[in-house]
Amino acid sequence: MTAPVDMEQTQSSPVGSEVVSEDRPWQTVVWNDPVNLMSYVTYVFQKLFGYSRDKATKLMLDVHHEGKAVVSSGTKEKVEGDVARLHAAGLWATMEHAS
Repeated sequence: MTAPVDMEQTQSSPVGSEVVSEDRPWQTVVWNDPVNLMSYVTYVFQKLFGYSRDKATKLMLDVHHEGKAVVSSGTKEKVEGDVARLHAAGLWATMEHAS
């Protein structure tokens, strides 16, 4: 007769990469679109995030040339708020786990 399986042994708990993925911060990604002027995108980055003109311009150029740019990071709640503010400003933004 075999011994019954201990329930504690069959329950899985997060290990390795699962734990790391939960601890990773979130990031806000702004995507290129055919609608907004580059000057407007720069303005939005300055107003919403307090970036200098140079930093906002660099991020806008990343969006324009690379197709996207990470403009903020932090907790899930913070990044959700950043994405909502960018949507309200008419920009295309999403959130993802930082790599």
